[in-house]
Amino acid sequence: MLRTTGRNARQTRVLIAQLENRRFTVDERAVPVARRIINSVRKGGDAALRRYAALFDGISQQTPLRISEDEMKQAWRDAPLAFRSAIQTAAENIRRFAQRQIPKSWTFEQVPGLTVGQQVRPLETVACYVPSGRYPLPSTMLMTVVPAQVAGVQRVVAVSPKPARETLAVAGFLGATEFYRIGGAQAIAALAYGTESIAKVDKIVGPGNAYVTAAKKLVSFDCAIDMLAGPTEIVVTSETGDPLSIAADLVAQAEHDPDTVAVFITTSNTLADRVSVEVKRLSADNPIARKSTQDNGIIFVTESVTEAHTLTNRLAPEHLTVDEDSDLNWVENAGSVFIGNYSAQPMGDYISGPNHTLPTGGFARIRGGLSVMDFLKLITIQKYQREGIKQLGPAAIALAEAEGLEAHANAIRVRGVNG
Repeated sequence: MLRTTGRNARQTRVLIAQLENRRFTVDERAVPVARRIINSVRKGGDAALRRYAALFDGISQQTPLRISEDEMKQAWRDAPLAFRSAIQTAAENIRRFAQRQIPKSWTFEQVPGLTVGQQVRPLETVACYVPSGRYPLPSTMLMTVVPAQVAGVQRVVAVSPKPARETLAVAGFLGATEFYRIGGAQAIAALAYGTESIAKVDKIVGPGNAYVTAAKKLVSFDCAIDMLAGPTEIVVTSETGDPLSIAADLVAQAEHDPDTVAVFITTSNTLADRVSVEVKRLSADNPIARKSTQDNGIIFVTESVTEAHTLTNRLAPEHLTVDEDSDLNWVENAGSVFIGNYSAQPMGDYISGPNHTLPTGGFARIRGGLSVMDFLKLITIQKYQREGIKQLGPAAIALAEAEGLEAHANAIRVRGVNG
């Protein structure tokens, strides 16, 4: 527990600065390894991909890398009814939310004789990376594939190194047709550049480990990516919240990863003490959450509510919980906001509808979470008639001449415009 005033104020300022600049802490140790793997797959294609699949994931040469549609559909049929019902509910909510996010195509008359507008078009090919490390994450299959389907992407590829039966079941439910047992930097390389059996894609989305993140960074000039995913982050900023609920959310996110950043911000010493006690109690039997909260868990007690709000925005957290609707007036930087004691953050991880693939490392300053927009592109359009080009042409000619681009100016003049 750290106070922003008093004897430890300087120590607190240093820690806040470190947290604020955490976006620069992408694990550089993974970069050279990822680069070697990417270069190997680019040159060696399927053979190299197979070699890494055997080395890192224990996938034998006899196991097909491409998962058949029959296997996915069978996994869905074999899934327990309660799981199937939960997946159907989550998918419906995610789909409805994504549908409301779709921007519209439109046109309007800028001046008489000039119509401008935009057309909304889906990307052609997208790959969805679904982790399968410490925990199976069928929810990530939903959160990445469903928005792509809503956007109208023609070819949606899913990859996961060792997909759990639950993940295969979700793929079967969603009607996936192209799903590969590949992961790590080698999967990113295959998706970005293609191999003999896997055609390259236009964009890669979805979280992964340090090597996946490093690989996405390395290929990002050749293949679009969504964002670089770091460890999970949670900030709870509260004056009136329930200590048990606050602690439960902090521990829930902390169990994702020992490197999770879990922060509670308040002006209340009493609330800070009670949350601290509950976090220790709730994490006692959860080794990952216990290590995460011990190593990276912080409670900041600020001098004023305004300072608490400012600190929250400086941290730009992936997940943020606040007390009231009115708190949205001061929130500037957050991946996803949860309001009030009943808004348990795991509900957003699974079933609410908004995406759980969210910006980390402070990138909530510049973008939101994964959305249907990540699978769409906007094409602008313009249509001149004689009246419009005669009205605006002279100004365009003047600008072209100012830049010394005579051919630009002439392309306007030949259409009967005098500059």
